[in-house]
Amino acid sequence: MALPSTPDKIAKTRTVSAEAILRNQVDLRAYPFRHVSVVARHGFSGGTSPVTEVLMAVEVLQQAGWELVNVSEFSNGRFVHGIVRRR
Repeated sequence: MALPSTPDKIAKTRTVSAEAILRNQVDLRAYPFRHVSVVARHGFSGGTSPVTEVLMAVEVLQQAGWELVNVSEFSNGRFVHGIVRRR
């Protein structure tokens, strides 16, 4: 998924891909806001469901002080967003 992975670009969209988190390509310590959306797209997760991919990424973020607020599907299930907030 081609979502931004630098803190500045993530801050502009308030969105980060679950894949980037799972690949350790993102550092949200410099992210300036309390909430961010972790996104996975159906069909791009290598056989893992997008919900599973989002929840796996949330587990990683929980170790860094983030907590899950909500998980929702959008665009007829093509995108899954996990909204997380800094504790």
